[in-house]
Amino acid sequence: MASSDSDSSVAPRRPLRVRVIRGTVATAIIATVAWFFGRTLADNWESLQAQDLSLGWWAVGVTVTFVAAVAVSGLLWAGVLHALTGTRIGPAEAVQAHYRAWLLKYIPGQVGFVMSKVVWGRTRGLSRLKVLLSVVYENAFLLLGSTIPTLAILVFARGGADAVSTTVWIAAAAMIPLAAAMHPAVLSRVLTVLGKRTVKRSVPASELLSTGTAVKFQLAFLTPRIINGVGVVWIAVALVEAPASSWIPLAAAYALAGAVGIMAVFVPSGLGVRESVFVLFAAPYLGADVAIVVALVARVLATFADVIIACIYGVLAAGARRTRSTPA
Repeated sequence: MASSDSDSSVAPRRPLRVRVIRGTVATAIIATVAWFFGRTLADNWESLQAQDLSLGWWAVGVTVTFVAAVAVSGLLWAGVLHALTGTRIGPAEAVQAHYRAWLLKYIPGQVGFVMSKVVWGRTRGLSRLKVLLSVVYENAFLLLGSTIPTLAILVFARGGADAVSTTVWIAAAAMIPLAAAMHPAVLSRVLTVLGKRTVKRSVPASELLSTGTAVKFQLAFLTPRIINGVGVVWIAVALVEAPASSWIPLAAAYALAGAVGIMAVFVPSGLGVRESVFVLFAAPYLGADVAIVVALVARVLATFADVIIACIYGVLAAGARRTRSTPA
């Protein structure tokens, strides 16, 4: 049986109208990311000017790290989708689809992120339910991996639970039912209730990831958070030579902040929320002023990483169009 990659290479060329729409969407995505990058830079320019931000090549390394973390997430998501559907997605296609969805994170509520993958799945002939399931698993794995272990690290590092705010404990408590829902029997019941309202069908446990497979993916999804943590530690080291004893807590703080930013569904890309949570936990190691600067630099570099992601997406999309238009 031919692979999915070879199947896609002989797919019929899409009508001009569809290609124009896709090109327009891609251009709009890149323009949106550029606008948010400019706004972020403008809003934080005075604060950045007041600090010594001589990151040098560290800035390049951090930006590449942030770009790589998103790519790893995309590959892991493709792995989840393969486990659910049996359809293997090539690395380039997985990264392209994930990058496009990622760039739509500025639409509040994760709507753009989810719908982008659903639309992509429809063009690949995949079940809408299975694509939605893959996104549910993806976000659940990222949220659980960004809260439970990181909160444990921060509580231990700061000398006890009293050092953690009530708001963060509430966010952590919200992960308990999410973790329970990862069991196939529980998730099947939840999705069956929701599925009968949307896709008009039940969702048996046999169509979900087994507990063992889910645990393996959960551990794998720690990887992008670790990569991002390395990036923010590089920033702290470059700015203030943060001591080695603070590296793991700072990485954990950044991961936890990212999770809270995701849960702030009405805020585009968690703007402001992620920075506030990071400063809360990074201040004991860096001081409040430096923690704020590190958070701002991380936001600017992450937004610049989005610009690079948009460019990579454009290159991958153009390559895919050329492949489809090439006769067999």
